[in-house]
Amino acid sequence: MNIDHTTFFKMLADQTRMRAMMLMESEGELCVCELTHALKLSQPKISRHLAQLRETGLVRARRDGLWMYYQVNPALPEWMLNILQAALSGLKEDKDSLLDHSRLCAMPDRPGAACCA
Repeated sequence: MNIDHTTFFKMLADQTRMRAMMLMESEGELCVCELTHALKLSQPKISRHLAQLRETGLVRARRDGLWMYYQVNPALPEWMLNILQAALSGLKEDKDSLLDHSRLCAMPDRPGAACCA
């Protein structure tokens, strides 16, 4: 893994990427459709940001038929994973983060909707 600290923080500086990362950090693997629903953004916009996160190595992707699933890369350096956990903990009372999470949980016909406990 060869992600430098500047790239890491640059990726998190964008609101859309940060919101997506926090949902993935919280819920684990998410489908693009789940992220578009939760963030209320278009599929092309979400896919563009996910591609940037994937290219830098912050997330990894998995295809299942027509669906693409993304998750925070578990092979990130420990300090990066710790920062993501700290950010998630710090945002647990943030109204926008709570809204993203509640929209995700309320999504009808969610693939693998065993989360949001």
